[in-house]
Parts: sequence; structure tokens; C-alpha cells
Amino acid sequence: MYLSADFGPSIIKVLALSTLAFVAAIFWTPLLTHYMYKYKMWRKEVRQKSPDGSGTPIFAKLHEGKEIGTPRLGGLLIWITVLGTAIIFYLLSLFVGGPVLQKINFLSRNQTWLPLATMVAASLVGLLDDLLQIYKKGGYAAGGLRFSRRLMVVAFIGLLGALWFYFRLEQSMIHVPFVGDFNIGVLYIPLFVIVMLGVFSGGVVDGLDGLSGGVFATIFAAFGIIAFFNNQIDLAAMAGVIMGALLAFLWFNIPPARFYMGETGILGLTTVVTVFAFLTDSVFVLPIITLILVLESSSVIIQLASKRLRGKKVFLVAPLHHHFEALGWPSYKVTMRFWIISAVAALIGVIIRLSG
Repeated sequence: MYLSADFGPSIIKVLALSTLAFVAAIFWTPLLTHYMYKYKMWRKEVRQKSPDGSGTPIFAKLHEGKEIGTPRLGGLLIWITVLGTAIIFYLLSLFVGGPVLQKINFLSRNQTWLPLATMVAASLVGLLDDLLQIYKKGGYAAGGLRFSRRLMVVAFIGLLGALWFYFRLEQSMIHVPFVGDFNIGVLYIPLFVIVMLGVFSGGVVDGLDGLSGGVFATIFAAFGIIAFFNNQIDLAAMAGVIMGALLAFLWFNIPPARFYMGETGILGLTTVVTVFAFLTDSVFVLPIITLILVLESSSVIIQLASKRLRGKKVFLVAPLHHHFEALGWPSYKVTMRFWIISAVAALIGVIIRLSG
């Protein structure tokens, strides 16, 4: 861990880009919402079955009157803002030049090419899934890609990322806080894929107004801090841009939600989190920083396993946030308490990573 000598300009770069991303996203949201509402870009019915094929009456009741009439493509606001910001400042630095534009450009081969490419590729797959759900096409009864196919796509993206890290970046070291660095050799590749699949499974967090936006904002804030103290300024700037776009999304997603994130947001965010974790050598604190994703994913796995092995449920409904809803908690109470837990866990993860 070390700080750049130009600490002042670097922190200004990160904060300025975060603010610009937030403002840009706020300003182009009306155009996006106009399009989504004009063409009715929402599910036409609430999903009635879980991945194991069983009915979901409690889930259907909780979502009754919410999903129908509210667009699903809010994730476009996040990744298009990030991509647009990266391209605009790269082109300005290339064709206009000058020290300020050169400094503020954050698109670099060794830090941000891979996470940006990962985010865009996964988001496009998520966009396809959302469109299939909207037009009721695909494997599920209510439309969309089958979970197994989404899993294969994420695994493939993870494999490409792992090969890039191992062969192009020549990475095979894993840092364990307070212990040291370990060379795991070719095992780096399957580890990368497994971690990406694990984080992807936490995408079930996108189920309440404002929940996913707040949780992911704290996650990227944490990785932005770690990257900054690693002197990965471009990566920290990208984390800031993602966070700025997420805060703009959250502005419109708090109850009552103007739109939902959808798979085009969730797939992009969960896959790029993995890339950030490996680029900042923070894999061992990833479960802490993404604690809410871990809890949400675990609740689904436990529920499915219990139903299959014991014939009964552990939770009233999974994922975990819906269990608390079913217990009678107002959705805003669940959301805000999950935000708090996510923020505290992210802080703990940052402290461990920077101290260790």
C-alpha cells in the first residue's frame, strides 16, 4: 500500500469524475424513462415459480402491483453512464489534449480496460435477459434466460477474465491480510471463475426499491478507497464513476421506484466487482465488503437445499430481504437496515485490507 506523490490532483480526479457521472446520469434519466414508459418496458406478469420449479405464492403476493407498470431497464443508466464517461474523456485527452484532460482520463490498459469490458459485456447479456422477460420469451414461464444459461455466460466471462489476468497480466499471487502473498499458480484461473459465479449469485439482492443501488454504492466506494491507497488511481476513478451513476440510479429508485435495475444492471455490477477484487488484490476481504450479497445468496441456497433434503423451508421466502418483508417489516425498513449493514461491512473490509 502506498500513496501517489500527487495526492491532491488524484483525489480531485476521483471526486470530480464521481460528481460528473452523478450529474450526467441525473440529466439523461428523463430521456431513458420517457423511452421505457412509452414502450412499456416492464414484465407483463409476476413470476410464479422459483428456479427449482416450485410455486412462490408469498413472493407473488409481495410483488403484486409492483413489477407490472414499472420498467426493468434502470441498469442502463449505470453502465451507459460509466461507458460514456470513459469514452468522452478518453477522446478529449486524445484529440484535445492538455494536462487537465490527460490527467482526468481514466481509461488505461493496465487498470480499467478489463473491468470496463467485463461490465459492458455482462450488461449486454443482462439486457437480452430483460428484453426476453419484457416480451415473455425464453426459458422461464414469465420469460427470460434460463438460470443455467446465465450461469454459463457468467462462467465464460469469468474464464476470459481469468485467462487475461494469468497470461497477459501474469498474475498468480493472492494476498491474505496479516499473513502475506501466496503464489497459487494455475489455480488462479478456477479461483477467479468461482469467485465471479459466487458474486453473481448475490444478484438476487435486486428485489426491493432502493436496496441494490445502496448496497452496490457502498461496495464500489470500498473498492475505490482500496484502489486509491494502492495508487491505482484510474481504477479508483472508475469505482467513483460507477458509484456516481449508482447514486443517480438510487435517486430515482427509492420508493416508489421510477424503474428497477434489472439484469442489465445486476449482471454488469456483480461481474465487475470480481474484477475489482482481483485487480486490488482484495479477494480475501471480498466476502466482507459484499456481506449483504453473501447473505442474500446463502439464503437462497439454504432454502433450496432445505426444501430438497428436508421437504420444508428455513425462511418464509427467499432471498433474505423478502423473508423480513413476509415477517411484516416495511420494505423501506428492510432496505435501510441492509444499507447500514452493507456500509459497516464495507468499512470493516477496507480496514482489514489496508491494515493487513
